[in-house]
Amino acid sequence: MKEALEPLPGPTITPSAQVSIVVIAFNDAGHVGDAVRSALAQGAPGETVTEVIAVNDASTDGTGAALDALAHDEPRLRVIHRDTNSGGCGTPRNDGLRAATGRFVMFLDSDDVLPPGAARALLAAALEHDAPVVAGACVRRELPAHRDVPWQPGLYREPAVHDSPDASPQLVRDTLCVNKLYERAFLDKHAITFPEGRFTYEDFVFTARVLAAAPRIATLPDHVYIWHVRRSAARQSISLDRKDVANWQARIAAHRASVQIFQEAGHKALAHAASTKFLDHDLRMYVRELHTRGADYRGEWWRLTRDYLAGFDEADLRAARAPARWLARVVLASPAPRDLGRLTQLAARPGRLLPPYAEAGGRAVWSQDLPEVELDAIGTKPMHRLPVTIDAEPALSSPGVLRLRVHDLYGRLAAAGPESIDIELRRRRDDRRGPVHTAALTPAPAPAAGGSEACWTAEVVLDLGALVERGGRHRADPEPWDLMAQVSCADGAGFRAALRAIGPGLRRRVLPSRRHLLLLVQPYATTGGALSLRVASGLRSVWRIGARRLRR
Repeated sequence: MKEALEPLPGPTITPSAQVSIVVIAFNDAGHVGDAVRSALAQGAPGETVTEVIAVNDASTDGTGAALDALAHDEPRLRVIHRDTNSGGCGTPRNDGLRAATGRFVMFLDSDDVLPPGAARALLAAALEHDAPVVAGACVRRELPAHRDVPWQPGLYREPAVHDSPDASPQLVRDTLCVNKLYERAFLDKHAITFPEGRFTYEDFVFTARVLAAAPRIATLPDHVYIWHVRRSAARQSISLDRKDVANWQARIAAHRASVQIFQEAGHKALAHAASTKFLDHDLRMYVRELHTRGADYRGEWWRLTRDYLAGFDEADLRAARAPARWLARVVLASPAPRDLGRLTQLAARPGRLLPPYAEAGGRAVWSQDLPEVELDAIGTKPMHRLPVTIDAEPALSSPGVLRLRVHDLYGRLAAAGPESIDIELRRRRDDRRGPVHTAALTPAPAPAAGGSEACWTAEVVLDLGALVERGGRHRADPEPWDLMAQVSCADGAGFRAALRAIGPGLRRRVLPSRRHLLLLVQPYATTGGALSLRVASGLRSVWRIGARRLRR
């Protein structure tokens, strides 16, 4: 992916200044200036943006002063200073919404930015299609790597006009409020505002209220919002601060409120789509992290989740993708946390279902002691959709050597006849493709822990020096590379899967290199258990890493 998003092409319609952009900020003096400047840069004075309203939610770190300094030289910027902190994002957004004078309004968080031309593209689509709501593509930009990950890309592949959300229930999957343009008259007519006060995930409820009002919605493939993700920040954003079980409790509350809004407005299809989205996205994301939490968190999370899922209709469960559906059924079937290793791997993207495998009455089931959790569709799912597990063990002698084991899945792979495996590496910060390594698969007995299921093995030697060359010669900081496998079978079928990182070889080592003198290599497991590599070259890299460890 590109490190920087290019300016959007100018629309065919030349809109006048009709957009108010509301920027909310709390103790974010280091970033709020960039956010405000990106809003003001959406057009010259008198073009597209009539005003930028910055709401300072009683900051104590100089955010207010920074905003006042910007407003001194920019007449389009108005600053609202709240006397007390609201505890959330809804109240300051409502303050800005009430103060807005433009025909349309957009929202922007203080640690994010709008790419050039975003407001102009959204406004042009609103005027062209007479749409009170217009949504565009958003990217999550991982910092400091500047890796861009599309948000809900399936909704924004091509321009579309949706006469009503009921005809396009998939729109509920985008719960963001910031990648959209809203007509203020539409919001006023339906009394649509954000939840006030300390309400986490307020955009879930706001988006549900918007969709329940059944507006015409235009969607654009243009990038209109850059969502900055700073995982190493001292103060995590709401979406990243998930270490306390109260965050999950708040997410459930927001989702429950959204479904209730749809149901009370008579939008059964939207309520159903929202429940399915909760299983496919929210549940799967939190299960993927469950193994990193303490016993108290796990116990309370399991209780909250089980109680909530008990209210789901069977139709909601069946509509979810297989991995999420199976996760929900395990939680419902077990009164206490169990099989966290298997659940974590299944919740990964793509999912991996670890052995052992069980059958009951000719059906594929989760385990012998949970025969009610049927793994439906295993026998009929296309090969490329199966959650096949491929173990990858870096050799102790050299992290460039990977020992691979492909596990069968209820006999499906044995019938297809796995023949070869390609290991592809992609640089994480820009998704650049690295070298591909191919090896033949050989049938082998399964390990004792895996039961009697068939499996296939292979060994590949990664060209680590080539990774450094592609990542930038003598780059001082290690570059993360993700690994994916492509398995080809004798019957013409095949599938892609992430590699599960296993074994004692997951540790940092310094290796000699003819091309680079030294290579610093670290195979490691991601949060979801997939194998990734960090690679850097040269004495400088080794010295810097060693110095950091000494400072600790």
